[in-house]
Amino acid sequence: MSLFIWILLFSLLGGVLSVLAAALFLLIPGFTRDRLLPHFVSFAIGALLGAAFLALLPHALAGTDDFHLLGMTVLLGVLGFFLLEKMVLWRHCHHEVCEAHTPEPHAHNNDNAAGTLILIGDGVHNFVDGVLIAAAFMTDIHLGIVTALAVAAHEIPQEVGDFAVLLQSGFSKRKAFVYNVLASLTTLIGAGLAYFSLADMQQALPYVLAVAASSFIYIAVADLIPGLHKRVEFSQTVQQIALILLGVVVIYLAHSTLH
Repeated sequence: MSLFIWILLFSLLGGVLSVLAAALFLLIPGFTRDRLLPHFVSFAIGALLGAAFLALLPHALAGTDDFHLLGMTVLLGVLGFFLLEKMVLWRHCHHEVCEAHTPEPHAHNNDNAAGTLILIGDGVHNFVDGVLIAAAFMTDIHLGIVTALAVAAHEIPQEVGDFAVLLQSGFSKRKAFVYNVLASLTTLIGAGLAYFSLADMQQALPYVLAVAASSFIYIAVADLIPGLHKRVEFSQTVQQIALILLGVVVIYLAHSTLH
């Protein structure tokens, strides 16, 4: 199977299939879904941090001798994603009420403004995910698979939150599903453009991997971990740590087994 087909298939996994999985997840009764979603988020944190520190950064370091420039790339990447989030183009919603896109808690926004912001942000985010998945595959097929798995791990709870915000914004269930699928297709666009633009720029791949690592680190630390701090009970903290470690272990085993 050609490298381009690998990239398209796993970009599809990180994009469209994540939306389908989130849509199926929404069929679960609300009480059960609310209990399960924080566990998915904890697992996603571990998967993202594991992919960043155990897979992406080691490959990036192996591809260049300029470690200072690579470190600067990671730093600028984190700051860049912070700016994107300030522009409300990157915000991840993992709950039914998203403070970034809903002006008032539980408010029903009939003008679709919040839903439109969600779709724009989702499109930008998925496009970048596609670029990062393609760059990982162009470095090493096994790294690409691990990167796509990490993307899917955090995309599913994010899409559940996005669906909720779209419905609160006045979208019908059908429209919310269709527009979410369309926004997810930008993953394929980003992957395709990256494949053809990076084909003759192998020296740039380590730095794209560094940006991928900074994306995963930022999402885990800035978007996901703060939500866990809202649950302070000891038993829940133990569950969170266990699931984060499980996410790390899954990525570690996937990466080591594939190699």
